[in-house]
Amino acid sequence: MVESEAQGRLPGINPISVVDIGSNSVRLVIYEGLNRAPTVLFNEKVLCGLGKGLAATGRMDETAIDRALAALKRFRALSEQARAFEMHVLATAAAREAENGAAFIDNAESILGRPVKVLTGEEEARYSAMGIIAGYFEPDGVAGDLGGGSLELVDVRGSSYSGGQTLPLGGLRLAELSDNSISKARTIARQHLRKAAVLKGAEGRTFYAVGGTWRNIAKLHMDQRGYPLHMMQAYEIDAPEALEFLASVAAMKQSKIDGIKVISRNRRTLLPYGAVALQEVLTTMGAARVSFSALGVREGYLYSLLGRAEAGRDPLLTAAGELAILRARSPEHARELASWTGKMFPVFGVSESVEEARYRQAACLLADISWRAHPDYRGLQALNIIAHSTFTGISHAGRAYIALTSYYRFEGLNDDGVSSRLAAIAGPKYLEHAKLLGGMLRVVYLFSASMPGMIPRLAFEPAQPSDGDVEIVLVAPRDCEALLGERLEGRLQQLSKLTGKKLGFRLA
Repeated sequence: MVESEAQGRLPGINPISVVDIGSNSVRLVIYEGLNRAPTVLFNEKVLCGLGKGLAATGRMDETAIDRALAALKRFRALSEQARAFEMHVLATAAAREAENGAAFIDNAESILGRPVKVLTGEEEARYSAMGIIAGYFEPDGVAGDLGGGSLELVDVRGSSYSGGQTLPLGGLRLAELSDNSISKARTIARQHLRKAAVLKGAEGRTFYAVGGTWRNIAKLHMDQRGYPLHMMQAYEIDAPEALEFLASVAAMKQSKIDGIKVISRNRRTLLPYGAVALQEVLTTMGAARVSFSALGVREGYLYSLLGRAEAGRDPLLTAAGELAILRARSPEHARELASWTGKMFPVFGVSESVEEARYRQAACLLADISWRAHPDYRGLQALNIIAHSTFTGISHAGRAYIALTSYYRFEGLNDDGVSSRLAAIAGPKYLEHAKLLGGMLRVVYLFSASMPGMIPRLAFEPAQPSDGDVEIVLVAPRDCEALLGERLEGRLQQLSKLTGKKLGFRLA
């Protein structure tokens, strides 16, 4: 492959594509490469409805098959155009169960020039679990992947999974089995879920919801709530609120569903059935909350292809480090900040959990990615990039923490109309951390000029008797005396006001 001259692409990896032949949609996703935090280069789906009518006839609809094969022809051409010469093709419930599934797969393989991997229900569950492991930091709960034909459930703890099983509760199938009756759909879902062993003993844990119908339900909840951070990955709702909202979606009349403009037209009809399925899962499980995942079988399958060392990397810190390479003035300087601030936080009385430390490191790696913007807009650009990037392994509160850190670093330590909505998502503790970190960065960037080598020579330390009435001093080497000035003093006073501690400066 000829290396692109584009500097906005990671070197040394080649595009890879995944074709996902589902019961409702057929999708192509082309990724930048096979790594721990893959970035999407191209994404297209066609809602073919291969599973429509399958419950009644045992066969995939011929019109749907024609649409799917036409889409696959285009997908192959798109993959080749994107230089994604490695392609993986997955097929799920409809192709697996239909009488004419084998003939369809033969045609698909002929068009794509690749073998099609028809997943068993257990394999679907396994790759769904791997998608959750790939996208969350230390997940603990049950993952559920709702497709058009089936629902896969699997228990996930950290990097381990167990108990995968598949149920005939996909949106299309549930609608057909119930003769389009919501009450019958609820009865069917409840009967199957009561037998789901993976839900037993999972009370009080998180349910990780995967699949397009469930993501659209979350999108509707965001819209009705006026939620300011429109990122699907790791969007959480506590179970009581989720159950109340799902009941309202399940009870919606078709005329009202047709008017929901925030949801794509082709997805609207399945919303009530997806709501019923999720409502019954949460109730049967006794879940504490539901967390919606943008990663599923495709990403789980890619994760399964990684070597042990690459799979063990932190997805958030990997992605943040890569973005620093692509956009920061000095990635080495960013890495210095990530290490140095971990030693300085305790001086200000801050003790971090493992997760909090990850967010601080990521914030440092991303602190300089907006330097090419006009100085008046660097804070706003950084906030938008970080808040809306496709990071994984991060909560919404953590995402707000990292975005606000860069905003405060450029704009100062007071909240305004731009930062206040994200501050509400961050919560008091992360907001305190973001302002402290932003304030520290405002001070030390005055020494480093965004270049490496200086940060490790600086230190915040408890004051000595010779330092006067201050509590914490910033100590710098004597050969840095020329870097002193009014601006440094002003930034130290800002940090002093924020922390409530008297700060001073000393040359070592």
